[in-house]
Amino acid sequence: MWLLLAFVAIPMIEIALFISVGGAIGLWPTLAIVLLTAILGTHLVRSQGIAALGSVQKSFNELDDPTEPLAHGAMILIAGVLLLTPGFFTDAVGFALLTPPFRSAMFHYARKRVRVQSFTMGGTQSTHFHAGPGFHADQRRNAGRSDVIDGEFSEVDPKPQSPTDQIEGVKKSTHPPSGWTKH
Repeated sequence: MWLLLAFVAIPMIEIALFISVGGAIGLWPTLAIVLLTAILGTHLVRSQGIAALGSVQKSFNELDDPTEPLAHGAMILIAGVLLLTPGFFTDAVGFALLTPPFRSAMFHYARKRVRVQSFTMGGTQSTHFHAGPGFHADQRRNAGRSDVIDGEFSEVDPKPQSPTDQIEGVKKSTHPPSGWTKH
């Protein structure tokens, strides 16, 4: 129901704003503003998206909870879609989503309403996890860590090369060409 309401209300708001702004400043300045916001929005989304990707990689490397950087990245993506959509209302919401304080407020609002039933990190599973105020960063960093790394390996002996397989000191290929390189 909410989605249907949004698909009906947002175009009506945009049409009303186009008529109002166009009547106040004229057709060509209105179209220029819409075009400039799309160009500026694309530039801002690209720069903030790269920064968000860096913070997601940092949280993965440090084994921190990547929820907030991923949510910021998703909101930046939504902001890009809104800024490329022609209209003043969608541009205002898109630019709001590009400001970190607004994104943080949206994340904390959504975090209070979402309850995670289980998650897996580092091979251990925890059930009924709630990412609320009682979950501390030091618990995130130590979740699933161990000094033991399990793994399997098999030792492969290369085929012994005969003197006829060598051409002027260069090892001859033992497999057919892949097509990716010239042999």
